[in-house]
Amino acid sequence: MVSLSPSEPVDDATRLRVLGVLRRFGWNATSFQILEPGFEYWFCGSDACVAYVDTGRAWVAAGAPIAAETVLTDVARAFVEAARERGRRALFFATEHRFVEATGLCSTLIGEQPTWDPAAWSRTLEGSASLREQLRRARAKGVVVTRLEPAALSDPSGTERRELAALIERWSGSKPMPPMGFLVRVYPYSFPEERSLFVARQGDRLVGFAGVVPIYARNGRFIEDLVRAPTAPNGTTELLVDAAMREAAAAGAGYLTLGLAPLAGEVPFGLRLAGRWGASLYDFEGLKSFKAKLRPREWTPVYLSYPSERSLQYAVFDSLSAFSQRGLLRYGVDALLRGPAVVVRTLAILLVPWTLVLATANGPRWFFAGWVQWFWVGFDVFVCSGLLALSARWRPWLAALLLGLVGADSLATLLEAAEFLLTRRPSPFECVVVVVALSGPLLASVVLYNARRRALRAAGA
Repeated sequence: MVSLSPSEPVDDATRLRVLGVLRRFGWNATSFQILEPGFEYWFCGSDACVAYVDTGRAWVAAGAPIAAETVLTDVARAFVEAARERGRRALFFATEHRFVEATGLCSTLIGEQPTWDPAAWSRTLEGSASLREQLRRARAKGVVVTRLEPAALSDPSGTERRELAALIERWSGSKPMPPMGFLVRVYPYSFPEERSLFVARQGDRLVGFAGVVPIYARNGRFIEDLVRAPTAPNGTTELLVDAAMREAAAAGAGYLTLGLAPLAGEVPFGLRLAGRWGASLYDFEGLKSFKAKLRPREWTPVYLSYPSERSLQYAVFDSLSAFSQRGLLRYGVDALLRGPAVVVRTLAILLVPWTLVLATANGPRWFFAGWVQWFWVGFDVFVCSGLLALSARWRPWLAALLLGLVGADSLATLLEAAEFLLTRRPSPFECVVVVVALSGPLLASVVLYNARRRALRAAGA
């Protein structure tokens, strides 16, 4: 029988204990990531542990348990039972074939991960003129890649740490979606002596980095972080991968992966459909295409595993909750206000019925003068056209113009609403219309402001 022990406080001693188990049994590609902040640990005896995130409804494990292959099933069952005793559902995100075959849990394909033999990387380059050209272009632009010493990562106040933090903030700030946690949090600092970190510089400017962590039980490497400044020269990312491949080959590593390409492969129809709907927020196809152009040796499946009494819908919901860090509703609001292109386009579409309502409204009832009604109709048509154009292609001047116009619209609407409410006796329905009229320009102002701020960060302004 397996001996159980409760979760322990996440302190340095606990992390060192986890590292000891990892060095013996860390087989999953994501296994080293459990040493990074945000995880709790459940230990099973002295030779097994599970790293997980407690969402309030579920314990979402980061990959399979860290344990000997012979006890994977026992440890997984014990973890599920421990979660049930705490009133939580349990699931395992980003499991691989070994765990799926051993446990017999329900497992759904969520994507694939590409793998390479680092020793064959030179031959891969020889057979790919496009890859060689990307490397040449980056070098021609003065990009140089070096390995950062572990000591440079250990000092939070050091120059290198501050540079990395600034690049991470700029990179994440340029993305359509807010930063996420769990297995995609960018934190390249934990146990620096165990990892490799390659930095790309163009002159004195840091333009990218690759964080590489070990997969102990497979003599492998995982490039968990691949961060590029929005203004970095083409080929910078490929140059970082090249450096990581060559170091892995020199160390005798027989396996390297860039990690999960979500929704790659024959995923269920519902997940594939969700990927299409979310393409404007997360470029699933683009990520897969980038990894594919590096010519991996093979693609291996990655699964979401959960007990048979649970549904896939619950498992997906719990997984997304783990990634969102602060709850799906709040994350959704943050994403909305961040102003990605899809939101800007939605605002434009919503303006169409609103403009039709304005055009057909009872002018004398709603406006103090007839020309005001048609001014607002023309104004909204212009703003709608501008938002559609902006969502199709970002133009800094157009964003600034629309932000100014929508801000002025908010102020003018507020004054007109005050005049309407003070001089007339509005019905409850009319009060609702006034609230909608006030909310629309205000929301548009916030969205455009945040979208413009993201674009300026990406441009380095």
